[in-house]
Amino acid sequence: MGTNRKADKKLLAGRYDHTVTIILFVLICFGLVMLYSTSYYSAQLKFEDDLFYFKKQVRNALISFAVLFVISKLEYHLLVRLAPLWLLGSYGLMALVKFSPMGVESYGAKRWLQVPVVGTVQPSELTKIAMILMIAYLVCKKEKDVNSIKGILGLFFWAILSSVLTLYLTDHLSAAIIIFGICFIMVFVVTNKYKSLGFLAVGGIAAAVAGARFLAERLETSGNFRLVRLLMWVNPEKYLDDGGRQIIQGLYAIGSGGFFGKGLGNSSQKLGFIPEAQNDWILSIICEELGVFGVIILLSIFAMLLRELMKIAKEAPDLSGALIVTGIFSHIALQVVLNVCVVINLIPATGITLPFISYGGSALMITMGEMGLALSVYRASLRQKIKEEQLGDLING
Repeated sequence: MGTNRKADKKLLAGRYDHTVTIILFVLICFGLVMLYSTSYYSAQLKFEDDLFYFKKQVRNALISFAVLFVISKLEYHLLVRLAPLWLLGSYGLMALVKFSPMGVESYGAKRWLQVPVVGTVQPSELTKIAMILMIAYLVCKKEKDVNSIKGILGLFFWAILSSVLTLYLTDHLSAAIIIFGICFIMVFVVTNKYKSLGFLAVGGIAAAVAGARFLAERLETSGNFRLVRLLMWVNPEKYLDDGGRQIIQGLYAIGSGGFFGKGLGNSSQKLGFIPEAQNDWILSIICEELGVFGVIILLSIFAMLLRELMKIAKEAPDLSGALIVTGIFSHIALQVVLNVCVVINLIPATGITLPFISYGGSALMITMGEMGLALSVYRASLRQKIKEEQLGDLING
């Protein structure tokens, strides 16, 4: 009996851990291959080292797996209880970006923080995971109030506050949008006001798109860079010198790749036509080199990861665990969908990266930290299953 029980524990302890970890390993390895293919030309020109971006991302990936392992061993309830501190800490770091000499400006935006030894980090990424924990904390603290108007408005207060501060302190519109989107989905899941929130979401998205189109068509004389982005979105050919060329070249890359692509390493658009292609626009190079087929495979791997997250959320031992994994699911799904929409020019470009694939240390480490949280929730569900099995053995024995 004891031997069988130990075998059952080992079986339960490995199943989803291994599935999620393997998917993450495949995504990151795929990302490293595509990163090198996308960046070696620009890295050679800028740094005389075609492996410059690749080596840095390999380091980021190794650190990220270490972060995942450590966080997966932690008790997620402790992190939830400390959620207000995490959120206030993220606000403080974003404030340092705007008001201290540690803030670093790059590509026309001041979003990074220079940390000794570590290098540059993006505090807005930390705010995403802090808000996931905060919503879980608030819902579990006032579970009876989440279906009242007052309770829902209280949750949205924190979502709006975090989004506004992210935009004001780091000038990072895409991060602000994603933070609000994560919170909206988490509130949608936890409340029974499904129809009202659903209509609100659809109406809000439709109004935002229509409003953006309206502004873009009527405010062509404005020098505001956000309005210029809207203008580029509507008519990129007219604004080639202001960034419209990047949109057009990205669409050229997608169109020239066809179904099976030109072959790995054979992209022509990465040769200076798409600036910093290893960041937000790496999907266009993937499409050019591997074709629509390669993108379908990549999106299928993302779908597998999201399916595993859904399983973990459903089997979570309590509401806080389910909400945490729902928030992580929302974050990854939103970034993938929005990045695809930007690359095909369905929405204006806002600096949204492709999770696990685009170049960047902060985003990768935070996202892997989130996956560690998901695995922590899964470990808790395993412990609960084992206790239930042991109790069943005692009753039946």
